Amino acid sequence: MEPQIIVEGPAVAAGEQARSVLVLYTGGTVGMSVNKRGELVPMDFTQIRKKVPEMRQLGMQVSVLSLPEPIDSSNVTPAEWLLLAGILQQHYAQYDGFVVLHGTDTMAYSAAALSYLLENLGKPVILTGAQVPVGRIRTDARRNLVTALEIAAARHPGGGAVRVPEVCVFFNDVLIRGTRAKKVESQHYSAFRSENYPPLARAGIELEFDDTLLRPLPAAPLRVHSQLDDRVVVLKLFPGITERTVRAILGAEDLRGCVLETYGSGNAPTSPWFLDCLREATGRGVLVLNVSQCEEGRVIQGRYETSAHLTELGVIGGEDITTEAAITKLMYVLGLGHDAATTRRLLMSDLRGEISPSPAAGTSIRA
Repeated sequence: MEPQIIVEGPAVAAGEQARSVLVLYTGGTVGMSVNKRGELVPMDFTQIRKKVPEMRQLGMQVSVLSLPEPIDSSNVTPAEWLLLAGILQQHYAQYDGFVVLHGTDTMAYSAAALSYLLENLGKPVILTGAQVPVGRIRTDARRNLVTALEIAAARHPGGGAVRVPEVCVFFNDVLIRGTRAKKVESQHYSAFRSENYPPLARAGIELEFDDTLLRPLPAAPLRVHSQLDDRVVVLKLFPGITERTVRAILGAEDLRGCVLETYGSGNAPTSPWFLDCLREATGRGVLVLNVSQCEEGRVIQGRYETSAHLTELGVIGGEDITTEAAITKLMYVLGLGHDAATTRRLLMSDLRGEISPSPAAGTSIRA
């Protein structure tokens, strides 16, 4: 697959080069168009300048690379995340930034997964999509695409260093760290929210970056990981959950990790059967990561009696990590193949901005 230039760069002075951005189309509404009969059809990206005339004013060279078969985001698997990471690695040296066009349903999972896979990332990888396809009167596709391209090419004032050296989601005028994004809306344009961390930038009349929140440029070269362990589950607690259900989930063959979605600040039932299920799972070496069902706040194991027993059973407190970032982190860390102690330490550590400092440190950041 070779990228196709769809917007030529502007004329520049001798010795200079126009900024270049690679658009990687994976599927989703953002890559659909409306034909004369009003039907949704895949977009012909060679015609994108007609669909999105604003691109001609960007002052950059834009190339597009489409997967051979577009993927509905509901069908995305870890195999697709590894494929995307490999494509980005292949073209990393040739472009100043990257925009990944993706369906909205699992965009937050993909953003988190790519955040972990692309270690020491020094260029922008901006995921975006749309709720309404190009061609419809009230589409959000053009605005999201154009602004994502601007962010992917952004530099500090005066032509300085890369502005956003990390994986992010841009949607409806808000730039969100890839490990903090969550889809919260299916019928409105404000589809994504940044959980437990402020947005990195807002798009108003101008792009307004908060440089105090952005990750610094890495000191080491890019390292792209190629292993994810999908032997993981999410267990969401609810009043009335039965022993049969919990045992069926935690007793899955060859299970290695579980994201346990608990109540409030990390609380769970104290029923003997529930504690026995957790004890048996952790005894088999299953890593259990405690994540709150609440949209804000954090897990503090031991604050109440209903969470104190979890630490005793070896459950790992997930602090303020999202479920999307937690399940992909489990896949990533388990895929590294480290010993048990190192694996637990990595799960407890902030690897890609997915965990805020503890409030005890006096530096907790709230959205």
